[in-house]
Amino acid sequence: MRLDVGGISLYYEVHGEIGNDARPWLVFSHSLACHTGMWWLQLAEFARDYRVLAFDTRGHGRSDASEGDYSMDMLADDAHSLMRALCIRSAHFAGLSMGGMIGQALALKHPHLIDSLTIADSTSRWPADAIDLFAQRAATAMRSGMAPLVDATLARWFTPEFRKSDVDAVARVGDMILRTPVAGYVGCSAAIPRINMTERLREITCPILVMVGDRDPGTPVAMSQAIHDNAPGSELVIIEHAAHLSNVEQPVAFNQALRRFLDQATAATKQKLKTT
Repeated sequence: MRLDVGGISLYYEVHGEIGNDARPWLVFSHSLACHTGMWWLQLAEFARDYRVLAFDTRGHGRSDASEGDYSMDMLADDAHSLMRALCIRSAHFAGLSMGGMIGQALALKHPHLIDSLTIADSTSRWPADAIDLFAQRAATAMRSGMAPLVDATLARWFTPEFRKSDVDAVARVGDMILRTPVAGYVGCSAAIPRINMTERLREITCPILVMVGDRDPGTPVAMSQAIHDNAPGSELVIIEHAAHLSNVEQPVAFNQALRRFLDQATAATKQKLKTT
């Protein structure tokens, strides 16, 4: 389905028994150069207990790809507008990589909208040279399209063992990268390395789960540790034998950690409602 929000059209999917208003909402936000399909190993699993919203970020999948540089606030505003249009008063938010950055911005701008925040394989701040690195990749996409970026991206996103053992999953993600609109990749590549939220993490009052693959070279464990250290009360889970897309490479461990966290956060939310 598609919905116009703030001058662009966003593609989204809703999974679960929507008529049951007692079920809490869970929103999934994908990484750069992917789309809603990145969550294929989570959607059915969590739709049993949640009303699940997954959406294509501006410039990705079947959402509109506006020209020019994007900002993290812009991407968070898109998510906020979509949730408001769908009458979602509050939700658990789970984002991976760029999606985790969007989640941080959303929780800071609209704290009452977020019941809990899961930040997977992401960061709250990049080193200074990241701007040049992302700019180089964007220049490659503008010059030659997405094809030259596919193999190097897959090498960062999955361990060598997984690339050999699950060729179909790797090919599925590779197709997402290849089909990402160049304008969307370039726009988000301007937003991502400029994130600088580490000092503001303590302002986020909802429960926070930080997850990261132990072999993630793009957003390594140290970046997740920094989020955890600066977000009081957060939980850090390191997923073994996983690189950047830990939800795809180790779905059982990822889903178990997320479900346990969501169960605890949902129970805490219900208890809070009883006492207010």
